[in-house]
Amino acid sequence: MMESPKQFDFINGELLLVDKPYGWTSFDVVNSLRYTIKKGLGIKKIKVGHAGTLDPLATGLLIICTGKLTKQIETFQGQDKIYVGSMHIGETTPSYDKETEVDQKYDTSEITNEVLDSTVKSFMGEITQTPPIYSAVKIEGKRAFEYARKDDEVKIKSREVIISEFKLLNYKLPEIDFLVHCSKGTYIRSLVNDFGKAMDNGAYMSGLRRTAIGEFSVNDAHEVEELKEIIKLSLANQG
Repeated sequence: MMESPKQFDFINGELLLVDKPYGWTSFDVVNSLRYTIKKGLGIKKIKVGHAGTLDPLATGLLIICTGKLTKQIETFQGQDKIYVGSMHIGETTPSYDKETEVDQKYDTSEITNEVLDSTVKSFMGEITQTPPIYSAVKIEGKRAFEYARKDDEVKIKSREVIISEFKLLNYKLPEIDFLVHCSKGTYIRSLVNDFGKAMDNGAYMSGLRRTAIGEFSVNDAHEVEELKEIIKLSLANQG
C-alpha cells in the first residue's frame, strides 16, 4: 500500500531539510522552494528563509523555514555545525577556496604528519578568526564580496568562535580531508587559511560539505528537486 504524502502547513510553518547542491547559493534554494510553495498554494506571498548560509561551492545541510517558523531562524542558526571537507596544502587563493585562482605557492617538503597533528591541536577550543573578504559578511550595508570583486580595500572585524573538534582524516599531501565540529559563525575557509599560515605555509579549501546542524543531519535531508516534487504532490492532494 502506497504511503500518503506528508500534509504540509507552510503558512503556520514548516521546517525543511535540504541537501544543497554544488554551485547553488543558499538563496537559490530558498527562491526555488518559495516559488513551488506559492504556486502550489495559489498565493502571491509567503515567508521562506534559510538558517545559515552555505557557500555556492559547498554542499550539504541547509535548514529552510516557512511561514511563522521563520521567526525561529536565529535559534537554528545558533546551533553547532559539523563539516567534512578537503584542503589543498602548499597554495593559497584570495577567496581561500577554488572560486579564485592560486596566488601563492609554497614548498611542502618539510610538512610532516607530526607538523600537521601539532598544528591541528593549536586550533582547538576558542579561537579568533577573520571572515574571508570573499564572503557574505555585511560591511556598511554591502556584502564583503562586493568590495572584493572591485578590489576595494576593507577591514573585516575578527570574531571569537569555538572549535570543538578538528581532525585530519588522511595525510596525503597536497589534498587532506578533515572533519570540523564548530560554533555558529565559524568560517571553515578562514580556518583552512589560518591552518596553512600556522605552518608557515599555505592552504585553501578545496571541498566542503555540512553534515549536521545541532540535532539535524544531512542524512535526513532531501535534494532540492526531490523536495519540490514531494511538496507539489502533497499540495495537489490537499487541494
